[in-house]
Amino acid sequence: MSARPPILVDLKFDPETVARILKTAFADRGSINSADPASKALDLTGVDYALLWKPDADIFERAPNLKVLFSGGAGVDSILSIPDLPDIPIVRFVDRSLTTRMSEWVVMQCLMHLRLQRQHDRDQRDRVWGKLVPPEAAEITVGVMGLGILGQDAVAKLRVMGFNVIGWSRSKKNVEGIETFDASELDTFLSKTDIVVGLLPLTPDTSGLYDKSFFSRLRQGGALGKPVFINAGRGRSQVQADIVAAIEGGVLGGASLDVFEVEPLPADDPLWHLETVFITPHDAAISEENALFRHVETQIARFERGEPLQFVVDRTAGY
Repeated sequence: MSARPPILVDLKFDPETVARILKTAFADRGSINSADPASKALDLTGVDYALLWKPDADIFERAPNLKVLFSGGAGVDSILSIPDLPDIPIVRFVDRSLTTRMSEWVVMQCLMHLRLQRQHDRDQRDRVWGKLVPPEAAEITVGVMGLGILGQDAVAKLRVMGFNVIGWSRSKKNVEGIETFDASELDTFLSKTDIVVGLLPLTPDTSGLYDKSFFSRLRQGGALGKPVFINAGRGRSQVQADIVAAIEGGVLGGASLDVFEVEPLPADDPLWHLETVFITPHDAAISEENALFRHVETQIARFERGEPLQFVVDRTAGY
C-alpha cells in the first residue's frame, strides 16, 4: 500500500462512471470516493488533495488539512460559494478535450442560426420543399464574451468557418486577428454584434449580466435580421424571463442555451416552447473523467516537485 495519502474525490457526476474509472486512477496513492457509503466513516484528516464538483457541505470539516483543491470542471463557482472555504490553491480543469468540445458546440450553434436550421426543421416536419437563402458567415459578426482558453479556441474555430469575430473581456486582451473590447467598451462591442456567445465565468459582475438592457444593445437589422444569444458559460449570468420576453417581443431572433438558472430546466419553463431556441442539457463541454484524473495527477506531480501549479483560480476575480 502506498505511503502517500489518497486523493479525496467528491464529484457529482455519473456515480457508476466515476467508480469504474477510479479503480485504475491515481495508482500511486489511491482515492477515496465520497459516493461510496463506506467513505462516510473514514478519517480524512490526513488527506492532502481533494477533487471536487458540487461537494458535500461538510467536506472541509472532515478534511481540514487539505493543501490543494481541484475543480472537476472549468468553472469554480460551486466551490467558491462554499462557506468556510480554506485558504489554499484552487485549480481549474483545463484540458484539450474539454476545450475542443466547447468549441464544437459554439460553432454548431452559430451555424444552425446562420443556416436557418429551425425553418428547415419545420419544413421537414410539414414535408415542404422550402428554399431558403441564408447569409454567408462573413456577413455575420460573432461577439465572444470571455477570452480565456475556451473563448480563444472558439474564436479561432469560428474564424475558420468564415465568421467575422470580435471579443470582449473584463480587462483588455490582445487576440491575434480580431478586434477586442474591455469592460468600458461593452456598448460598442454589443452594437457591432449579430450573434453574442457567452463563455464568461460566474462572478458578482456577471450575475444577471444577460438581461433586457443587454439584449436591447445588440445590433438590430444585420444580415440575420435580429440578433442571437448563445450561452454556455453559467446559467445565473442570464435572466431567463428577459430572454423569453426578448424573443417574443422581437428583440432577439433566437437563442442557444446550454446553461440555466435552475438545472434541470423545469418542464414548465417557457423556454421549451420557443421554436427559435435550441436547448442542450449542460453538456456542451462535459468533463471527461479520464482526462480530468490525468490533469489532477499532472498538477500534483508539479506541486510535489516544487513547481508552480497551473490554472490556479484568482479568488478576487472569481475564476
